[in-house]
Amino acid sequence: QVQLVESGGGLVQPGGSLRLSCAASGFTVDYYAIGWFRQAPGKEREGVSCISSSDGSSDGMTYYADSGKGRFTISRDNAKNTVYLQMNSLKPEDTAVYYCAATWIYSDYVPRAVYEYDYWGQGTQVTVSS
Repeated sequence: QVQLVESGGGLVQPGGSLRLSCAASGFTVDYYAIGWFRQAPGKEREGVSCISSSDGSSDGMTYYADSGKGRFTISRDNAKNTVYLQMNSLKPEDTAVYYCAATWIYSDYVPRAVYEYDYWGQGTQVTVSS
């Protein structure tokens, strides 16, 4: 059974950092594309950062939304079957519930849209406030 469990959210001051974790079970993350999405109250769920499967030849291609470029880093630890989202220089507008998602695409294609993902975690709240 495919399961994704996010952790690492919390309350942080503007300019602070958080590292979100997405622990996977029931499948191997290096064969799947993994995405981080977020949803703020009253807004649609949006992509934050995504990583393709490792494709056997590289660590995978990555995508960052403009909102996170230069501040967020997505990475994958195959040994721990976990994907991370390191978030630095956090802003109040980063406040949202963050979700990780997975879909089986064994290539360097990086899916970016919500509808492209089949499996979702329950989300973790990130609040950036002084």
